[in-house]
Amino acid sequence: MRLGVLDVGSNTVHLLVVDAHRGAHPTPMHSEKAVLRLAEQITRTGDLSRAGSDQLVRAVEAARAAAVRLGCEDVLAFATSAVREAKNSAKVLARVAEETGVELKVLSGVDEARLTFLAVRRWFGWSAGQLLVLDIGGGSLEVAMGRDEEPVLAESLPLGAGRTTRTRFRHDPPTRSEVVATSAWLEDQLSGLAKKVAGWGEPDRVVATSKTFRSLARLTGAAPSAAGPRVRRTLTDTALRQLIAFVSRMTAADLAQLEGVSAGRSHQLVAGALVAQAAMRALSLSELEICPWALREGVILRRLDHSNGADETGTALTGVSANGEDR
Repeated sequence: MRLGVLDVGSNTVHLLVVDAHRGAHPTPMHSEKAVLRLAEQITRTGDLSRAGSDQLVRAVEAARAAAVRLGCEDVLAFATSAVREAKNSAKVLARVAEETGVELKVLSGVDEARLTFLAVRRWFGWSAGQLLVLDIGGGSLEVAMGRDEEPVLAESLPLGAGRTTRTRFRHDPPTRSEVVATSAWLEDQLSGLAKKVAGWGEPDRVVATSKTFRSLARLTGAAPSAAGPRVRRTLTDTALRQLIAFVSRMTAADLAQLEGVSAGRSHQLVAGALVAQAAMRALSLSELEICPWALREGVILRRLDHSNGADETGTALTGVSANGEDR
């Protein structure tokens, strides 16, 4: 079965195409993305702007056309925090469906945490024991923990790299006082997380996933993506502290020139690093292992597990055939 996963995030609209069937390892066949920065196109009234909506429609239509061209049987389309939090999200979603035939499912932050956890569990397997998983997105930080495929703890906090950049920084690069104040603010925001995590015991393995953590690991010496997904990659607290001292003095344009940093995300790298550092400190973590699978893979795995496109809690994952018809 060839599946397409369309991820409408705070920063990008990303189409991932895989060949997979139940019980098999999903094989990536194609990936393409459009940088829209939807979270930055939220107006003062809380709506996604007309320009942002226009760009979203064009990006979704382009992704749908690519899915048709590539022979996808289904397109699993979902949106996260930027669309989720827009006051006019219902209107935007209706417009996307009407003009493209693609119905976007808005995932809650807890759903993001649960599906990302599923992907990490499948990647490392049962031998990993109790997993603690961290994921920094554009709008939120997800934390999940458990011994099974369904986490016992799933938290979503509004501490994404993009959101923190927009709300805490006024300069590029951020001033020293902005960095110090943001670090202190993040520490306060995460003060209750340690108690929740500690209530479920010690993790056997601590894992980080998604683009922000991958970029931070690469900048601290982890193997490049060309080395393949099965190379072990880690991020340590010491290396992260040294990296922050370096990158916090660089402009977004200069950061975009570093290997492992994309131009579309360079502006939020410093904030992402501060969120990562604050989370590691709050949870007393000295090292994180990087997992190549994240939310998109979790959506694929859930779809393969449940051929009707719904998980056991009733959270539907929208399945749209490549021609735009509901499945």
